[in-house]
Amino acid sequence: MDTLSNLIAPEKLSDEFNKIYGSGKDAVRVFASPARINIIGEHIDYNGGKVFPAAIDRFLYAAVRKRDDSRITYRDLKFPGVYDFDIRGEFAYKKENGYANYLNGIVTILKRRGCVFSGGFDALIASDIPPAGGISSSSALECGFAYALSEVFGFGISRKDIALAGQQSEHEFMNVNCGIMDQFIIATAKKDTAELLDCATLDHEYVPLALDGCRFVVMNTQKKRRLADSKYNERRAECEKALAILQAAKIQLTSAGRYTNTKDIPDLCALTPTQLDECKNVFSDETIFRRTRHCVTENERVAKAACALKEGNLSALGTLLKESHASLKEDYEVTGIELDTLADAANTERSCIGARMTGAGFGGCAIALVKNDGTEEFIDNVQRAYVKAIGYEAAFFTCSTADGVREIETARR
Repeated sequence: MDTLSNLIAPEKLSDEFNKIYGSGKDAVRVFASPARINIIGEHIDYNGGKVFPAAIDRFLYAAVRKRDDSRITYRDLKFPGVYDFDIRGEFAYKKENGYANYLNGIVTILKRRGCVFSGGFDALIASDIPPAGGISSSSALECGFAYALSEVFGFGISRKDIALAGQQSEHEFMNVNCGIMDQFIIATAKKDTAELLDCATLDHEYVPLALDGCRFVVMNTQKKRRLADSKYNERRAECEKALAILQAAKIQLTSAGRYTNTKDIPDLCALTPTQLDECKNVFSDETIFRRTRHCVTENERVAKAACALKEGNLSALGTLLKESHASLKEDYEVTGIELDTLADAANTERSCIGARMTGAGFGGCAIALVKNDGTEEFIDNVQRAYVKAIGYEAAFFTCSTADGVREIETARR
């Protein structure tokens, strides 16, 4: 897997920028945007659930400098070619524009929100986040770029609104009905913590990520998939159907919970597992019921995981990770042979506390909580099992926590 160090050190990105674009009267400013893992809470951010992500030390870097004219120019150190636009223009998604669609989507949303650009700009992107790998390369691009434009042009956009702009761009420009988790953690993360986020209210709590001699290992299937081309939107539609069924049924609930009648629930995660048991007969479609069951039980697992981490009970956390993967495999059906092979092989290793897929699924990455002194053996053994089953290698890296989007350098002119 490529790393940024194979391309250029981030602190030297401004020098590379000036080699490509030439010097200018304004400073080149460099911004870092992290990838993320979601410790637990998958596919429930768009169902009103709570999630438990952390930003990690894999980064996308955006170097930006203002121009005197209205031209916009995008370049990326990994991807060949140059994209030219005009800040005064109207942008629309075009397949041939590649990654520039994400950037144009952010410009479009910022303009729609009342941001007035004084002129154009040049941008240079570099990244060591695996694309389409399930650790939010696209959200890192959106949020890092939105934050960069806000700082460079003096828009003063809050971190919460940076996240919301990224989500809005995905919805309206990229036609991906994503939840808010990825953008929110990338915009607001704090190093050495995970973030317990209520996706219905955006209330959030920073929980110290004390792993007591363990670390997270990210396991990349190396199976590329684009979120918009996966079954992500299909799963979201199934959840919307389930919610409509429950609301229409108007079931009076006797078990304790936030709501006493299903006609009032705003989302699937408003139900407790016990309340869902009261409602299961209303589902004539077993698939729709299983989608619902995953959302409700996963939301409960998130709450238990946060408590386990606060109590330093890593064994309990590991059990919850395993249960989460099983639910994503059997009830939500978003894993596949590659992710299942990684998770199953990981969970048999003596040094592994627990493993699960992370992200949208259908390829991408899994994570494992592994004892530090067993990491090398763990990677060797899981790699061997993966190659035997799949026929090619996975990629592995250990990770630490990171802060959210930030400026790392105000550089040379």
